[in-house]
Amino acid sequence: MELLERFIIAAGRAGARVVRSLDRIALIDYIARHAEGPILLPNFAAGQRLRLAEALRQSGCEVLTEHFRAGAIQASAGITGANFALADTGTVVLDSTDEALRLASTLPRRHFIILDPRKILADGLAAVGPLRVLQRRQSPDFIAFITGPSRTADIERVLTIGVHGPAELHILLLEGISDDPLES
Repeated sequence: MELLERFIIAAGRAGARVVRSLDRIALIDYIARHAEGPILLPNFAAGQRLRLAEALRQSGCEVLTEHFRAGAIQASAGITGANFALADTGTVVLDSTDEALRLASTLPRRHFIILDPRKILADGLAAVGPLRVLQRRQSPDFIAFITGPSRTADIERVLTIGVHGPAELHILLLEGISDDPLES
């Protein structure tokens, strides 16, 4: 089975919604239909390339591109890119040293991740090389490994989704946006 199929299956098992075969217009339409309120949109390479802020505003969305701490309270969704993903667990890896990326990926109810399928690696062992290069080039302070929506359990092991982070994780596959694992 190819990496993409393995990733889609694993991410789905973890509770993520994976949407494939998107082009720019379909991606913007998908986000606009599912955001249900203000969107935190930090500065990241794929977002800039796609001109997401402008396109989402034209679709009628309220897009917050600054003052993230204040905006996080009202935001229903956050959008980020991804440095790469792991097929075996359906995990997305994101250098979230930038506070705006951390807020967009952890506080709103919905997190949309834009991922180029060419960035999918087999497993954690395959990620060692890109993580070392990332460390040498950018010296990240925070690297998030995101597997499905936020989960937590109480002392009786009752699992709850979305209490300490997004209740929904949407992974939007867009080929050709970037195959560089050092760039989100």
